Amino acid sequence: MNTPIRISTLALRHALPQPLAIDQWAEVRPLIDGRDVLAEIHPGGVSSCSRREWFGPAEGWPLAALEEPRCVELSNNDCYTGCCGGVFVTIHRRGDRVVWSSWQNTNDIRVPVPAAVHFDAAQYDAELKRAVADTGWEEPVDTAARLVTRELVHSGWFERWDCVADQVEPRREEPAGVEVYFSSRRKTSPHGVRFSFDLPVTRDVPAEEQVRRFIDRIASDDPRKTAEPL
Repeated sequence: MNTPIRISTLALRHALPQPLAIDQWAEVRPLIDGRDVLAEIHPGGVSSCSRREWFGPAEGWPLAALEEPRCVELSNNDCYTGCCGGVFVTIHRRGDRVVWSSWQNTNDIRVPVPAAVHFDAAQYDAELKRAVADTGWEEPVDTAARLVTRELVHSGWFERWDCVADQVEPRREEPAGVEVYFSSRRKTSPHGVRFSFDLPVTRDVPAEEQVRRFIDRIASDDPRKTAEPL
């Protein structure tokens, strides 16, 4: 007699990094049946699924379940996993199920890893969408980083000026702020090749208002004229 496959529940929880962590975007930590599995098998590690990766189409999200199996990095030691190790899992959509299998713990191979975990695909997809829409955990700098990414990076604004957005980085250490890095596609640009904007973020003014002022200030002209060259 076949044993019924246990169907687990996925929940995603945001966790703010330490002020001096390498990645200043919030961690997105997976909870399986209410358990922080990364804390159990990689204590002290950080989730590799940072909030910076949860923009754009759903199929590009870090934990998106596709029909083609793919190996996903779940955690690291605030460092490159090829150097310091981490936790990996293969995510695969099988009909009405999502399966996490072939777990690897290169941080410490002595620690047992979970067996294959099965999720209901509808619950899984709904939880990913819920987590992306959830902003209740945000500090002002997180709100500002999200809005700047949406308004400048994913709007295609830099491309209109023959530039490309490199990265947006929240800065939690005081003075808190958001740093925007971009490059000119013209290697002979008279303004330079790489640039940055810095948006200080304070707690006494709504982050949305601060971002709107920032966007209004820079969006009317070639960004290379007002940004700081690197």
